[in-house]
Amino acid sequence: MNRLKIILILVLAGVLIAGCVSKPPAEVQPTVQPTATVQPTKAPSTLTLNGAGATFPYPLISKWSSEYNKIKPNVQINYQSVGSGAGIKQITEKTVDFGASDAPLSDKEYANVSGLLQIPESIGAVVVAYNLPGIQKGVKLSGDVVADIFLGKITKWNDPRIVSLNPGIQFPAKDIIVAHRSDGSGTTFVFTDYLSAVSPDWKSKAGKGKSVNWPVGLGGKGNEGVAGLLSQNPYAIGYIELAYAKLQNIPYAYIKNKAGKFIEPTLETTASAAAGAVSTLPAGDASWSSVSIVDAPGDNSYPIGSFTYLLVYKDQADKTKGKALAEYLWWVIHDGQQYSADLLYVPLPKEVVSLNEKTIKLMNYNGQPLI
Repeated sequence: MNRLKIILILVLAGVLIAGCVSKPPAEVQPTVQPTATVQPTKAPSTLTLNGAGATFPYPLISKWSSEYNKIKPNVQINYQSVGSGAGIKQITEKTVDFGASDAPLSDKEYANVSGLLQIPESIGAVVVAYNLPGIQKGVKLSGDVVADIFLGKITKWNDPRIVSLNPGIQFPAKDIIVAHRSDGSGTTFVFTDYLSAVSPDWKSKAGKGKSVNWPVGLGGKGNEGVAGLLSQNPYAIGYIELAYAKLQNIPYAYIKNKAGKFIEPTLETTASAAAGAVSTLPAGDASWSSVSIVDAPGDNSYPIGSFTYLLVYKDQADKTKGKALAEYLWWVIHDGQQYSADLLYVPLPKEVVSLNEKTIKLMNYNGQPLI
């Protein structure tokens, strides 16, 4: 019996030894640990970038917001069209991630806020629109006549000064109803900048600004509000951004330019007005208060136009949001420009795109560039 036990023990030991030798360590199956590749991917949380400001570029910014969301579904662009004055106020108070203004910051505004960058996003035209029953197109106006209408010095549509510019058109003996912005507005800044350039009387009595003391007229909030006043009031005249006039089929005047030509506001004539200013634009972190393309030289230059700007802080307080904002702005000045022309905004010239690239690269978090 003892001998049998010894034999059994030896056999079992041999089996165990053989088993150990027959399976090399490389074939030993480890315990499977969960990895990221085999776990369901968690969808990224939605990030919202809030902006507010100019009504002038609202149709374009709205288009950008929807198109960018198709590319980056987790990034929502929430833009409130509240006017340039309100947009500057909100970005200054840091209640939004970006502002928008058709007027560059004034010297005072620029001095009172630290680290705000100004990024031209597009170029647009302001039109002198009208509601004249029976007269759809072709009305011609000069700068001094427009100024005197808004000063209340020309009050009838059949005024001799209007008639003399428009041979062949029968103007009614109707009172002119003037419509203007009631809110702080970059569109107002552009329009009054133009009137101040062509009319010494306007310059001395009303001047230029996002808000002015209007001598006459009805006020409407936003480009939408003025467009509404024009549509609702026969014999009205007002100023709105070109896209609003086109979208709502509101007629607008041909304006006499510095070269003495009556020019229709189009992409080409607005681009012509901006061309001369492109090579002299300041850096994105400098003052833009002197930048203006109204009453520009050139036979084909439409005289009432402007750059429109996005306003962002150079130093971002939140890394994730700051990076998302910088990436969105980079897309806006590149791929986003393809949507400009269809909405009657002038795509940025390559020189302005290059300038904007340098500006966006200034955006940082704790000194580290975000782009």
